[in-house]
Amino acid sequence: MKKMISWNVNGLRAVMGKNFMEEFQKLDADIFCLQETKLQAGQIEMDLPGYHQYWNYAEKKGYSGTALFTKEEPINVTYGIGVEEHDKEGRVITAEFPDYYVLTVYVPNSQGELKRLPYRMEWEDAWREYINRLNEMKPVIYCGDLNVAHEEIDIKNPATNHHNAGFTDEERAKFSRLLDSGYVDSFRMLHPDAVDEYSWWSYRMKARERNVGWRIDYFVVSEKIKDKIKDASIHQEIFGSDHCPIELCIE
Repeated sequence: MKKMISWNVNGLRAVMGKNFMEEFQKLDADIFCLQETKLQAGQIEMDLPGYHQYWNYAEKKGYSGTALFTKEEPINVTYGIGVEEHDKEGRVITAEFPDYYVLTVYVPNSQGELKRLPYRMEWEDAWREYINRLNEMKPVIYCGDLNVAHEEIDIKNPATNHHNAGFTDEERAKFSRLLDSGYVDSFRMLHPDAVDEYSWWSYRMKARERNVGWRIDYFVVSEKIKDKIKDASIHQEIFGSDHCPIELCIE
């Protein structure tokens, strides 16, 4: 059994000053994926005995960025999706293991007034093509902050957020299309009716205290291996970021 954790830390240095190492050790994952590390090379030294470390940094300072820590050394690791215009923001790391690929991804946010929605749509198509190519070779497990609440059950106030970044018809349709091409949302597969299960809360208006949240962090798994999924959960009890960690256990 492999235990995997994904966490958008919204600034790794900030969360290191709170509780990161303590939670990291308690969670004791085989593979630990981070998004929004907001680092450049050399800005942090992580002492993680027993783990191989892989980092992808954005060109822009203090922005985006991903990391992947794994106990088992991968066969191969690549950075980005092989499309130059999409690979400047440190958003993707792909680790190849004997039985599957594991990817950490930080999907672009469409931003206020949806000013980045057209870019996001291009990114989604390029991402789906990339994932599908991998999936032809061996099954894919990808995780991270996908910046979309897929269904109304995945967000506290669907009606008032209908035209906001992360809950537009366009973003939700792209995610549906990706799932329809051969993948499952592991949490929803196991917990089809679970409500109030969120992974992100605004820092405003005591949203987290009131659990006014969004489920925008996912483990997406190739349909080919969905029967191997043993558990998928959301660690709402863990603080330190505006996101909480999510977990996948797979055979």
